[in-house]
Amino acid sequence: MVRTVKTSAFRRTMKRAALPAIGFTLMAFFGAYAVLGPNGILAYGDYKRQLVKREKHYAELDQQRTVLKNRVALLDPDHANPDMVDEMVRKELNVAHPDEVIVPLK
Repeated sequence: MVRTVKTSAFRRTMKRAALPAIGFTLMAFFGAYAVLGPNGILAYGDYKRQLVKREKHYAELDQQRTVLKNRVALLDPDHANPDMVDEMVRKELNVAHPDEVIVPLK
């Protein structure tokens, strides 16, 4: 009979402690996820490195876009640059030699 009283007291204690234990476990899980997860505090450094890398890539793309804009402006049908037209025609028709150097006059 003594065992039954101790067992029931233990069960009551466990029932009372179950809800706070579950709550603490959930808070610990989400807290760890906030620090260690893919969007957590520790991922911030990786995001900064990716941002620097992408900004560098975008700067290279902007430079390429500027070069292409210049080439398009030189090939404008209204006032095309004759040297650029000659270079493009020779390249497209495959009549330029690999060792040939095209020197712009302007």
